[in-house]
Amino acid sequence: MRCCVCLFTQSLECSPSKMAAGESNSRSSCLNLSNSGPLGNAPPSNSAHSSPASNGGVVVAAGGMNRGAGNANPRTGPENGGGGAEPAVRSTPSAHNPPRQSVCPSGATSGAASNMTATPSSSSTSSSSSSASSDASAAVASLPSSPASVLVYREPVYNWQATKSTVKERFAFLFNNEVLSDVHFLVGKGMGVQRIPAHRFALAVGSAVFDAMFNGGMATTSTEIELPDVEPAAFLALLKFLYSDEVQIGPETVMTTLYSAKKYAVPALEAHCVEFLKKNLRADNAFMLLTQARLFDEPQLASLCLENIDKNTADALAAEGFTDVDLDTLVAVLERDTLGLREVRLFGAAVRWAEAEAQRQQLQPTPENKRRVLGKALSLIRFPLMTIEEFAAGPAQSGILTDREVVSLFLHFTVNPKPHVEFIDRPRCCLRGKECSITRFSQVESRWGYSGTSDRIRFSVNRRIFVVGFGLYGSIHGPTDYQVNIQIIHTDSNTVLGQNDTGFSCDGTASTFRVMFKEPVEILPSVNYIACATLKGPDSHYGTKGMRKVTHEAPATGTKTCFTFCYAAGNNNGTSVEDGQIPEVIFYT
Repeated sequence: MRCCVCLFTQSLECSPSKMAAGESNSRSSCLNLSNSGPLGNAPPSNSAHSSPASNGGVVVAAGGMNRGAGNANPRTGPENGGGGAEPAVRSTPSAHNPPRQSVCPSGATSGAASNMTATPSSSSTSSSSSSASSDASAAVASLPSSPASVLVYREPVYNWQATKSTVKERFAFLFNNEVLSDVHFLVGKGMGVQRIPAHRFALAVGSAVFDAMFNGGMATTSTEIELPDVEPAAFLALLKFLYSDEVQIGPETVMTTLYSAKKYAVPALEAHCVEFLKKNLRADNAFMLLTQARLFDEPQLASLCLENIDKNTADALAAEGFTDVDLDTLVAVLERDTLGLREVRLFGAAVRWAEAEAQRQQLQPTPENKRRVLGKALSLIRFPLMTIEEFAAGPAQSGILTDREVVSLFLHFTVNPKPHVEFIDRPRCCLRGKECSITRFSQVESRWGYSGTSDRIRFSVNRRIFVVGFGLYGSIHGPTDYQVNIQIIHTDSNTVLGQNDTGFSCDGTASTFRVMFKEPVEILPSVNYIACATLKGPDSHYGTKGMRKVTHEAPATGTKTCFTFCYAAGNNNGTSVEDGQIPEVIFYT
């Protein structure tokens, strides 16, 4: 019997007589050395509209065995437990017969293999490598010469396991592979849908959600599952991790991969995504990542984002993504006491956000609509911490505040006692670490009077610090309210570096009462400064037995901060190194 060979290319026809004459060139011979997939298996098509991938695209008409491009199940043949008949002719891999899929002239064969037809596959038209040609030539040379018969060499699908020495390698081979697959996922939406093969057992082992989906009380029996809310790239990254423990995430896919890991309860992959985000956290993406961290309930990542915003407030607010955050995220930031930016600039950033939000809600950016979309966030702007000039030039003319609010704030800036305002007047402190303080008196006495003159003391330090406030003595006549103006002045230039015009309440004891600056005041080493406090109120306690040098030692590090005090000449209410007011300095290192 003679066999008929259907060629893999439409334009090239193989002649047995030419082969018998010795024309063994790989491009002109009847060889199909397919490289279509791992170990000869065609890689799966991820198009939802394409037919499943074949195992080589070879159709063998032997004993009723049929392997065509339309047969997606790699287990249909007898070698994989299927119901087909064993082909009569099969090559055993050896040094002379390597496991390659090819069609070449052979000698006499059994009748079952004497009538074989090969159909084209997508990879059949590709040229063979030189090594493949030599291997095929060796196989040809070892067979009896006959121009009328062919032999099909094909990678046995059942033996791919032999090339994988570990469980990890075997599972990694099955990733996105039709081999042994028993479920397909249609991932994505519209034209972007991808059909991804998978294995129920592998997924159930790695995810409690998949386990319930396939093995639970209401397990699905469907072999195709639609996932319109998941991005294909993210789902493939999830499967890659479940099959091989390999992490494949990047800036473009990390958020969608985190979503997929959350959805299918794969905490190890979640941790990798969060760690990636931490390493790539910057001021220009801090707000975007904060929004996502809050959405995905990642408190550790959210905390790192907030710390980054604290340290780089100006850059974070100037970033393009700031105006895209939701209202709750904006509120979470404005509530913080540790933002390192003046309130007038925070107000300007809030107005920019309100304009963008009004546009998203299809509202005209009028002052009324800006106030409406800001909601609670407006009350978190600390207008009393602005200077009167900053307030008058910006917020007072914005139209966002009501007339009543504008008047009350102007009164707060200009009159004493200060009226109550509806906005927070607690200073923000953008410093990290633990608050420190030193006390320069060792004893407290009674009756220190005030006549509108400032109490002043000159000081210097041995290292850079930030002064955030003073501790002052209160009334000897019981609970009383005081009006006070505190300042720090650079001695050589007579420049006011920081001040606050405020008030405090005392309870009549000899304790000190905190009065804070609006912003921390930087104090440089070996530079002279004047601490100044002007009080209006009844006679108070005062300190005696003062010390010229006071040292603070940090408990954790042992770092020492040494203050040196001197008398401040000029218009002074009487405070000196030995006695007087301003007993306490509150600072951060």
